[in-house]
Amino acid sequence: MTDCFADEDGLTRPVGESEADAFVRGICFKTGPPRLLGVELEWLVHDLYDPTRPVAPARLAAAADRMRELPLRSVLTVEPGGQLEFSSQPAESLTTCVEDVSADLSLARTELLSLGLILDGYGKEPWFQPSRVLTDARYNAMEIYYDRINGAGRTVMCRTASVQVCVDAGLEESGPLGHRHRWRLAHLLGAVLSAAFANSPLHMGVPTGWRSTRQACYARMDPGRTLAPADDHDLRAAWAAYVLDAPVMFVRSEEEPWPVQQGLSLRRWAQTGRPRPLTAGDVAYHMTTLFPPIRPRGHLELRMIDAQPGEDGWLVPLAVTAALFDDPAAAEAAYRAVKPLGDTAGGQPPRSPLWRRAARHGLADPELHAAALACFAAAREALPRMGVPRRVLDAVDDFTGRYVERGRCPADDLLDHITGKEGRP
Repeated sequence: MTDCFADEDGLTRPVGESEADAFVRGICFKTGPPRLLGVELEWLVHDLYDPTRPVAPARLAAAADRMRELPLRSVLTVEPGGQLEFSSQPAESLTTCVEDVSADLSLARTELLSLGLILDGYGKEPWFQPSRVLTDARYNAMEIYYDRINGAGRTVMCRTASVQVCVDAGLEESGPLGHRHRWRLAHLLGAVLSAAFANSPLHMGVPTGWRSTRQACYARMDPGRTLAPADDHDLRAAWAAYVLDAPVMFVRSEEEPWPVQQGLSLRRWAQTGRPRPLTAGDVAYHMTTLFPPIRPRGHLELRMIDAQPGEDGWLVPLAVTAALFDDPAAAEAAYRAVKPLGDTAGGQPPRSPLWRRAARHGLADPELHAAALACFAAAREALPRMGVPRRVLDAVDDFTGRYVERGRCPADDLLDHITGKEGRP
């Protein structure tokens, strides 16, 4: 969905610490009756005839240029490794969201086929090591910053793809549709979604030991920008503290390269006015460099779901998540199912034991499997009440029977393919 801070008016004004804090608090949770839904679909771009062969940067650039000429409803962006992302407009129903994005994907696939390319749904590139194809100042600086820590950041930038579901923050007051309840639900349900839709078990064709290597990479990245904030009754204060205490990656400049920072928090920048006065625009931009599993952008952006296989694979996480957040009965059933998983001892998501189990084992984990069965059943019961088309119900039923009921996830198909068992990539 559209960024809550996309409006540039007033973002050039200098701000101090208290103003930066107030700015973040004012935009992170836009409360009200849940009404809108969105999805952001990232895809790997593969060769039609040999998906295991790297696609040359010139072909990826040509594909991106052709995509930009299409009359898409979604916002199209190109990720650093050449992945294509389709971000839907906020939709007032699940059906509308599905119809709009499906139309865009149909246009895109037809155009890509003329170039001998396809969109492939994997959480991480399974077959080869893509290079970074975007060389703008942002990604040049990000790569330098991440490489000081380990290789996980570069992997996430260039070699991963996801299904990011966006739901409204919820009501100001308490209850199943209240924003505090939905925030808590998101961090527990997120582990179940990560496990059920895990689809990144390979690196260079070899098993990594994780069903979701993508989530394992997020757990290894800079913890100051990828861990969930501590749970707190005052969510706005907690998120503002998280933003201000997070390390600054770089300082934007009219000249390149942008200066990469080390040991500078946004709070310290606001307090000192160095290396230059902080602006509201800097605060807003800094938030685009924070990647916790659930990111409040006025709405809630759920970031833990791997990209899914098949043309309609993305429908299932979108439909299930929408039902479990926006149907009151399903939301309450989901919360009852995931509440017993709520021990956060040992760290915050995605480094907590629960989230690590989800990434490593998928639905082979008995507790996550039991929770997934209950959540998918609640979602399936709710979807007809939401008036979704038969195509969505069939996709959910197929996924439930193929994976959830059997304690499997899409990653298991890839692992079966590698070990010679039944299944295909």
